[in-house]
Amino acid sequence: MNGWLAAAALLLIAGVGPSLWNAARGAPGRRVVAQNYATLLLCLVFLLLAQGYGRPAYVDLALVIAVLGPAGTLVFARLLLAGEEGEPPGTRRLTPVVAVGTAATVLPLCVVTGPGRATVKLLVIGALLLAGGVATTRAVRHD
Repeated sequence: MNGWLAAAALLLIAGVGPSLWNAARGAPGRRVVAQNYATLLLCLVFLLLAQGYGRPAYVDLALVIAVLGPAGTLVFARLLLAGEEGEPPGTRRLTPVVAVGTAATVLPLCVVTGPGRATVKLLVIGALLLAGGVATTRAVRHD
């Protein structure tokens, strides 16, 4: 096991697991926020697994999640939070977690990958995650 796989395992156990638990249980606002966290973390896990196993196909899975995850969160926010007032718990931390988590994962992967097409794909995934995080935070906060 290398460092990339250890980081992926840590994200799965400490991040995705609790996020999925909160997405399955709790108030609708908490579920939407937890689903957004789970999407972000799952995308980052696939990026780490791609580097750890040396399988570039996992980066394509991360790209699909980076595109579809925020769209799913926006649909859930529209349906589940239509009549709710106030801000769900965890919403204020959403954008900083997305920014720090994305930068902490994508930038080291870009350095290891080196210049080329794969680095551009990583940067696109990072940009999609950041834009999706900002858009979904605004939708959940009713801005």
